[in-house]
Amino acid sequence: PRPQQLSERVRKRLYYGWDKECSLDNLSSPVAGGCCVCPRRNIAVELLQKVAPSPIRRLQKKYVAHVSREACISPCSMMLALVYIERLRHRNPEYLQQISSSDLFLISMMVASKYLYDEGEEEEVFNDEWGAAGKVDVQTVNTLEMNFLSAVDWSLYTDPRELFEVLSWLEG
Repeated sequence: PRPQQLSERVRKRLYYGWDKECSLDNLSSPVAGGCCVCPRRNIAVELLQKVAPSPIRRLQKKYVAHVSREACISPCSMMLALVYIERLRHRNPEYLQQISSSDLFLISMMVASKYLYDEGEEEEVFNDEWGAAGKVDVQTVNTLEMNFLSAVDWSLYTDPRELFEVLSWLEG
């Protein structure tokens, strides 16, 4: 799709509401957590608990909502993180058996956000800010980041078709 079509699809499917005047600072509840007492399905929580099944630091809706809000996770970051997680499922499933779903959520979103938005000094993404958002210390974030990058073999570039596949899956 053209950029405008993609923008409209993302706005409609991954943000609250369809009003073009509304602020675009929250992922929709079914995707990223929203209200932690809501009985609706939560795609991020379900997927990450499934691919990283460790019972330690098991991902919860409240944590997803908190980190998404504090770190201002964009839908594009969410989609790119899902691409990375899918790569790990195929290339390095052992890594997914060793990491908690909470840590996988935090670090995959951080790496995706850095890849998309970290342009240097003005838009730099700091690990201590991600640590604060995820309620972990900066040393833990640094270790998680290095392990994640190693596990994904530093393969961060994503063909746009992979993002459209994830968007279509989320829309379904």
